[in-house]
Amino acid sequence: MTDLLATLYPWTLSLHIMSVIAWMAGIFYLPRLFVHHVEQADNAQTDELFQMMERKLLKLIMNPASIATWIFGLMLVFTPGIVDWGMVWPWTKAAGVITMTWFHHWLGKRRKDLAAGTNRVTGRQYRMMNELPTLLMILIVLSVVVKF
Repeated sequence: MTDLLATLYPWTLSLHIMSVIAWMAGIFYLPRLFVHHVEQADNAQTDELFQMMERKLLKLIMNPASIATWIFGLMLVFTPGIVDWGMVWPWTKAAGVITMTWFHHWLGKRRKDLAAGTNRVTGRQYRMMNELPTLLMILIVLSVVVKF
C-alpha cells in the first residue's frame, strides 16, 4: 500500500492542492455572504436569494472540497517520507486544519440560523470571524513550506 501511495504522490499532492483552493475560496466567501445577508436582506426575496447562495456554496462547493482535502491530506500523511512527526510543522499544520474544519462547521450552523431566522451574529462579528481563515492559512502554509 505504501508503494502505491508513493507512486501516486504527485497526483495526490495535486488533488490536495486543488481541493484546498476550492475549500478556501468558500471559507473566505461564505462569511462575506453572511455579512451582506444580515445587513441588506430587508425583504423576503433578498433573504431567499442569500439563503440559496449560501446553501449552494456550502453544500456544492465547500463540503465536497473539505472532504477531498481531508482524504488527499491523509493520503499524503501516510505516504512514506512525507511527514516527519518528530518536527513541529506537522503538528502546527494539523492544529490549523482542525481549526479550519471547526470554522467550516461553525459557518454551517450559522447558515442554518440564518435560514431559520434565528441568527444572533452581527455583520461586524461576521467580518471579524472572516479574518480567522486568513490567519489559519498563514499558519498552515508557513508550517508546510518553511517547516518550522
